[in-house]
Amino acid sequence: MLESIHNKDEQILANWNRFILSRILEPNVVRPEIAASWDRCYTAGVDPYDGVGHRVLHPVELKKLLAEKKTIIEIAKPFMDNLYNFVAGSGFIVLLTDEEGYVMETMGDPDVLEQAAALRFFQGANWTEQEVGTNAIGTAIALKRPLQVSGAEHYCQKHHAWTCSAAPVCNPHGRMIGILNLSGPSRGTHLHTLGMVVAAGAAITAQMTIQSQNHELTVTNSRLTNIFNTMSEGLIMVDRLGIIQELNPVAHKILGADRELLGTMVEKIFGKESSWTRKIINNKQSYSDLEIMVETKRGLIHCLVSGEPIIDEMGLVTGGVILLQPIQQVRKLVNRFSGNYSTLKFNDIVGESKEIRDAVHTATLAANSKINVLLEGESGVGKEIFAQAIHNHGATADGPFVAINCGIIPRELVGSELFGYEDGAFTGAKRGGKPGKFEMADGGTLFLDEIGDMTMDEQIALLRVLQERKVVRIGGDKVITVDVRVICATNKNLLEAVEKGTFRNDLYYRLNVVRIVIPPLRDRGEDTIMLFRYFLDRISRERDWHYELDPEVILQLRRYHWPGNVRELHNIAERVVSLAEGPRISLVHLPAELLKSSVQRAEAAKQSLPLSDKIVTSWQLSRKQAEEAERKLIINTLARQEGNISRSAQEIGIARSTLYRKMRQYTIDG
Repeated sequence: MLESIHNKDEQILANWNRFILSRILEPNVVRPEIAASWDRCYTAGVDPYDGVGHRVLHPVELKKLLAEKKTIIEIAKPFMDNLYNFVAGSGFIVLLTDEEGYVMETMGDPDVLEQAAALRFFQGANWTEQEVGTNAIGTAIALKRPLQVSGAEHYCQKHHAWTCSAAPVCNPHGRMIGILNLSGPSRGTHLHTLGMVVAAGAAITAQMTIQSQNHELTVTNSRLTNIFNTMSEGLIMVDRLGIIQELNPVAHKILGADRELLGTMVEKIFGKESSWTRKIINNKQSYSDLEIMVETKRGLIHCLVSGEPIIDEMGLVTGGVILLQPIQQVRKLVNRFSGNYSTLKFNDIVGESKEIRDAVHTATLAANSKINVLLEGESGVGKEIFAQAIHNHGATADGPFVAINCGIIPRELVGSELFGYEDGAFTGAKRGGKPGKFEMADGGTLFLDEIGDMTMDEQIALLRVLQERKVVRIGGDKVITVDVRVICATNKNLLEAVEKGTFRNDLYYRLNVVRIVIPPLRDRGEDTIMLFRYFLDRISRERDWHYELDPEVILQLRRYHWPGNVRELHNIAERVVSLAEGPRISLVHLPAELLKSSVQRAEAAKQSLPLSDKIVTSWQLSRKQAEEAERKLIINTLARQEGNISRSAQEIGIARSTLYRKMRQYTIDG
């Protein structure tokens, strides 16, 4: 056997000499992976008579590398110790390199380490094929698998006295992050040496995986703890007997308890009648969003409760998790995403007229308390803007702003909308019931628009809620306390409705603590122009234009009687921005009905005054301006319609015969 091995070594050495001299190899003598490595080294220009590592890290670079690889070094050291204990005194050394072949850790007999140092086989040196030719470390890196290189299989002659066995070390994701190597005298070559290295490398990889998993468990546990402590819902954990094991801070706050509930039965919180608390344990049944009233030190708390069993790998229930959400918290979330909040403030009410400033001043004073407010005014004057501004300026600003138009909801549904209903309260009732607007507005403001359209029965129910501050859903018997500020609005004269008997006297005076009359736009003077410019600027920000108004446009806006008030003015501003092709706004951009109404009003004013050849009155001046504006409108429309009389008359909003007559009146050529 020894003679056979010796002959094999002689054949490999002879092939090495032949390859170095002529790059020729005898078939089936040198292993294919060794032959391929020799070829790579020859191509890379490695000196076969050198073999000393020339690329060595600077001490600063080595310190940085060791710091970066601290984890793998600390894990590998015990396994390197065990490996060395097997070969101690036999001339072998154990090394650990990084994935680029830099030696990070060595251990072995001092005299052998000294011999290795002569080849710069020490900490910080690079042992890739490109640096020192074929060797177990460098070739294992190239092949990414375990390898043993002995005697003349090394490309560099100075290594022929060595045998080396190396195996990759991988991270938990399978990526190679280092090489474990065992090197010694070539006479000590044994196949089991490679097996030992492979086993040690696999053990290091396994230990890294365990450590990584432990780290992930620690991180996961930390995250779960953070979630447990910071989640917005109250969380109660119970064991398989229903004994409370833990409560998070929110649950402590909701229940008004510290840690005295730990170790007690869950029924202590929810009562013996609450059989649903046992469903998660006894029946493995989860449940969600059950409405309950919880008795606490601070009184009854209206909550939603959900429960989920905890089941182990054997299918056995080991406990359960119960979630508590105060109804008020749920309502805030629903209000946030359903539009039940307000953004408008008193600064958003544009105007300098005395009438609007007086209304704003009264509203500002009323906002400082939670008294009921009655807003009166024509349709479109901005009653909801006032309501939102009062809400945002007062003590309820942090609460929801819930609006309901009593005039557009079918009368038979107003009660269910205001007060809510229970499951099955009436045909068509939503499954599970539905909270009413009073509940949704708890802690904030309820805005009742068109309050004058409520039936007498609904008025009685509303009066009772305003007096008692309590709500009972339709079809239910549970009393729910609400803290709501009520702001009402109407375009009717409620006092006249009271006198006619269509509106309750006691409800009127309950609502009419502060009455604010919002003036119509026609009574606000120059506010019309100010508002129009404000709307133009706000609507046209994307175009980055500053619009200029022709004098005729300003005249028409002042003259118009604005039956739709501010809402109509805003709509016209949107129309103007949509039609304008430049920053100049002229009569052609205004709707025909506005111009027609202005001319008719001027004509009516003319007929109501006596004729005079000597006095030029203000209305006559306005009439001349109106006629000039109408003349420009006709000229511009004819030009845009390329002289087509039918289309021009249709755009202006008058008959063809009327257009012909006015063209003759203003001497406009057709």
